[in-house]
Amino acid sequence: MDRRSFIRKAAIGGSAIAASTTLAAPLVAQTTPTVNWRLTSSFPKSLDTIYGGADTLSKYLSEATDGNFTLQVFPAGELVPGLEAANEVGAGSVEACHTVGYYYFGKDPSYAVAAAVPFSLSARGMNAWHYYGGGIDLYNNFLEQHGLVAFPGGNTGVQMGGWFRREINTVADMSGLKMRIGGFAGQVMSKLGVVPQQIAGGDIYPSLERGVIDAAEWVGPYDDEKLGFVKVAPYYYYPGWWEGGPTVHFMFNKTAYEALPANYQSLLRTACQAVNMDMMSSYDHKNPTAVKNLVAQGAQLRPFTPEVLEACFNAAEEVYAETSAGNPGFATLWDSIKAFRGDFYQWTQIAEYNYDTFMMIQKNNGKI
Repeated sequence: MDRRSFIRKAAIGGSAIAASTTLAAPLVAQTTPTVNWRLTSSFPKSLDTIYGGADTLSKYLSEATDGNFTLQVFPAGELVPGLEAANEVGAGSVEACHTVGYYYFGKDPSYAVAAAVPFSLSARGMNAWHYYGGGIDLYNNFLEQHGLVAFPGGNTGVQMGGWFRREINTVADMSGLKMRIGGFAGQVMSKLGVVPQQIAGGDIYPSLERGVIDAAEWVGPYDDEKLGFVKVAPYYYYPGWWEGGPTVHFMFNKTAYEALPANYQSLLRTACQAVNMDMMSSYDHKNPTAVKNLVAQGAQLRPFTPEVLEACFNAAEEVYAETSAGNPGFATLWDSIKAFRGDFYQWTQIAEYNYDTFMMIQKNNGKI
């Protein structure tokens, strides 16, 4: 082959490559169509970590699609009342929401099981059940009747037991206690004499201050510090046995989700899982500093006594038996978690518990 022939053929080949590159652009564009969704959060912007999960999801989707999949986020109350988010998404009024299933306990207790119920699983346990124990599919089988598809989208880790105006040392101390708490935990507490109160987040502080309620549960140190509860209820109890690993969910209108291209559906699931891990990591980083701040401000840390915890556990088991007997959908979800719960805590007491306990002892001895 002479030099001129080589150059001519090389030019032809180069043109073909250039042409194929040019033709690829429209094909890529076809796989990233323009989708504009709205998401209503059940949380106010002031709770930046839990509310921020929706902003993070929006960011991930936009970056992965060159801005073609947009998710406009609205805080609680701006588009939809916070506790109505899932209902409006199921009805098709808005495409997506960021919420917690137990907010809809009154509609059907089954909503709560995949989020958090008393003495269930830790955050790691919930993730294991959701992603590998069939939890996501079981929950979506239930949600289908409500026009929803959901994926885990955050976790706070085990929550605190709340702020109390007086000490709680025995079960008798709980009798007549007016506490801001709802859902399953409220039912359990009521069996022990507590009077559950449903109070919106913004009304908790003045209710404690005026003595309208004696105690209130919220989230954990980072979020609790923002609301200033330490000024009006100094006893800070732990653990929040009703939320050992509360899963926050992204819920989507089922029709809208199924209309997405398969690659967008896959991206959405993957982005939700990334947010799920991101939120937990954020709380784990922020809570250690926040709890030290609260103690410096006068918070008196108190563990629930074994007597109180044992009584609450037994009461919870009663509530589960009663609810399962009349609600097959609830029973299906709870039986699945309960079957895994035994194996999970058998395993975690072997390695995790012993390692963490040893390291805590080193901390208490001033070695770390």
